[in-house]
Amino acid sequence: MANTVIGSSIVIDGEISSEEALTILGTVKGKVASGGAVAVEAGATVEADIEGQSVTVSGKLTGNVTARERLELRPESKMIGNAKAPRIVVADGAVFKGNVDMDV
Repeated sequence: MANTVIGSSIVIDGEISSEEALTILGTVKGKVASGGAVAVEAGATVEADIEGQSVTVSGKLTGNVTARERLELRPESKMIGNAKAPRIVVADGAVFKGNVDMDV
């Protein structure tokens, strides 16, 4: 599968739906749904609910996450919202405010 990259100067206000992996470097507001992995990179700002196979957060995320396999919050990440995934990794230094649901 290919990887779609939303560049650092891009601002999207709306809904993103994709079957391939998605890397966000810019700003997204609305909803993100991917059949593959979703990565919110350092410097990115996302105000959206995210659904994906796996979700990795290094930037700022305000919204709920539903990951079918795994959610990872890296040390530089800041997430405000609820997390639902069978496996969740919160690295030392990550900021998380919300509820966790690991029900499969």
